[in-house]
Amino acid sequence: MHDQAASSVSTRPAPRRRRAHWSWIDLVLLFGGVGLLAYLAWQTNTAFAYHWDWSTIWPFIVRYDAASGRWVSNLLVDGLLTTLRLAFWGILLAGIIGTLMGLCRTSRRLFLRMVGTSYVMLIRNIPPVVFVFVFVYFIASQIMPTLAIGDSIAQWSSGAQFWIGILFGTPRLIDNFVLGLICLSVFSGAYVTEIVRAGIESVPRAQIEAGKSLGLSRADVTRFVVLPQAFRNVVPPMAGQFIQLIKDSSLVSLVSIQELTFMAQDVQVSTQRVFEVFVFIAVVYFAICFGLSRVFAALERRYAQAHH
Repeated sequence: MHDQAASSVSTRPAPRRRRAHWSWIDLVLLFGGVGLLAYLAWQTNTAFAYHWDWSTIWPFIVRYDAASGRWVSNLLVDGLLTTLRLAFWGILLAGIIGTLMGLCRTSRRLFLRMVGTSYVMLIRNIPPVVFVFVFVYFIASQIMPTLAIGDSIAQWSSGAQFWIGILFGTPRLIDNFVLGLICLSVFSGAYVTEIVRAGIESVPRAQIEAGKSLGLSRADVTRFVVLPQAFRNVVPPMAGQFIQLIKDSSLVSLVSIQELTFMAQDVQVSTQRVFEVFVFIAVVYFAICFGLSRVFAALERRYAQAHH
């Protein structure tokens, strides 16, 4: 009887997700938000006597190159590509830093725990703008001239420089890109460290004891038992950190890294169209971040269903 009951419970279909329905509160909030945006637009036209001119932005998105006879990307698209490159490589490097520091944070050795804790506390308790200026002008400025990455790449073949341009942007600006990348990775790595630490600590103690009972060394238990389960738990927050990194990339515009926000500042200086430029940039950031959040949410649901 007990086996039949257990079988009936195990074969019971998973509950279907309830469809979201609009309530009157949702509708009030929606129309209230739309009304607020309409009011702000009206105030801009009346109180500020501002005349919108969106036509000044489009030439900075794409332009016609008479020399090649084709349309090419301009400042805003180039800045957007740099932002996406910074976010992609930044989350990879921050993942490496965060994994190492997360292992330090959960280590049995006091020195390693102190290293991991000091890193996290130092980064998370300094304002981002202050961190960017201190890192770039007092730390990286002493390291980057020694590395001379741009000079080395200039001696590579044209084919290699082509792929460098695809992956990292214009080769002649590679030093600036690497500088911004390291800055963002070190900053974001502190938050990834806490994500990894939480993922490691979420692994049941019984799993670790079972690995030890099988004769695995502590390193093998960490490699084959703890980290695979921890990484599975940290995938959703890491996706959120990637989206956050896209927005945080605007910080490096303060030190002349030519990403989207920096290019937008150049455009608004050239056109004197402050509202159009920054409203357009805000829409671009929103579209990218909101679109990625929907994609990651769908992937997370499929992943959960596959491992249900």
